Amino acid sequence: MSIIDLLKPRPGLRVFVSAGAAGIGLAIAEAFIEAQAEVYICDVNQAAIDEATSRFPKLHAGIADVSKQAQVDQIIDDARRKLGGLDVLVNNAGIAGPTGAVEELDPAQWESTVSTNLNSQFYFLRKAVPVLKETSDCASIIAMSSVAGRLGYPFRTPYASTKWAIVGLVKSLAAELGPSNVRVNAILPGVVEGERMDRVISARADALGIPFNAMREEYLKKISLRRMVTVDDIAAMALFLASPAGSNVTGQAISVDGNVEYL
Repeated sequence: MSIIDLLKPRPGLRVFVSAGAAGIGLAIAEAFIEAQAEVYICDVNQAAIDEATSRFPKLHAGIADVSKQAQVDQIIDDARRKLGGLDVLVNNAGIAGPTGAVEELDPAQWESTVSTNLNSQFYFLRKAVPVLKETSDCASIIAMSSVAGRLGYPFRTPYASTKWAIVGLVKSLAAELGPSNVRVNAILPGVVEGERMDRVISARADALGIPFNAMREEYLKKISLRRMVTVDDIAAMALFLASPAGSNVTGQAISVDGNVEYL
């Protein structure tokens, strides 16, 4: 097998992507579909699911609130039935959480952020790991963390805390699951172009009392390459991690961020 062939995911991979109907999740799902994988996505937004499945008729999909264990259990059971097993789990679901000084944060918003960003990853792992062990000979788990999982993030402590926790989860599970030939890695996106990042910038600009454009420039100044990354950059890394070229990559927290220097 040539080096070029190693970089291509094996055709027929069975892939599950949480929060896969928009943004990074949809870009990852689309990339795997182009690589001839069988893909199942879940999302909490039925309209987004309908739009995604209309674009990609072969895409399997179901609705689920990933913060609810019972719904995660049901969606993985359905994915196993539809796909016949599982080779790749992409734990992608997450929310931005609140922006503000720690003493002003609403505890309910903290709990919501932890539930969606961190607890959901555990729920999927708990249910999907036995399926990966049983049905795959090339099992790969890809957890979506963030550049905020390697740097401090003032005024975004709920979000940053969950993203740091995901890195710890990945490194621990890589050691735990390695003997079962299950690889576990985290992708740490940086500042990703799109509406979601615009909302984050707007919220932080409001918290600091400065204009949106000035806040956006502040974000770019923190990036060595002085540019944002795209959802396709993240999807490309996911493909690599699931390809034969990534077969000995596990326990890693890989930044795709243009080198964000500080937050």
